[in-house]
Amino acid sequence: MTDLAFTNATEFADYYRKVAADVHTWVDPLTQEQLWYRPYPYGNSVGHLLLHMTGNLNYYIGAGIAKTGYIRDRDREFNETGRLDKHDVLQAFARAIDMVVATARAQGPDDWMKTYSAEREPEAKTRFAIFLRCAAHAYHHVGQIIYLSRELARQAAQRGISA
Repeated sequence: MTDLAFTNATEFADYYRKVAADVHTWVDPLTQEQLWYRPYPYGNSVGHLLLHMTGNLNYYIGAGIAKTGYIRDRDREFNETGRLDKHDVLQAFARAIDMVVATARAQGPDDWMKTYSAEREPEAKTRFAIFLRCAAHAYHHVGQIIYLSRELARQAAQRGISA
């Protein structure tokens, strides 16, 4: 593996692991109820954001590069009414991160610049680009999770409950 291919694989793997660690920092303290609570009528719950991040990674990198066969139901990521178990949601996210890390590490020198295309992602024209765009997308939603988790903690403190 050339130095640049190795650097790409290592840096992306490390970054996605950081995303996962940051998710746990903010989601682990939440209760099952808080995971699915929408503190604002116009936004998503932390649980829905996790479903969306998982679906995004499984589709764009899993189906698109790793050829996992994943079939995405994007609408369900935002509209799931089942209030899935927090542990199960986090496990699915962890599996997606593991798959992304393994897929990044499997890319050889010629793989990063291979042509890439996917529905709803016309800007990503190479494998490198989709790894980069998914990393940015994931951390955008980590930022939302941080904000929501802080708001949930503030609301819980007002009610005299620890978050």
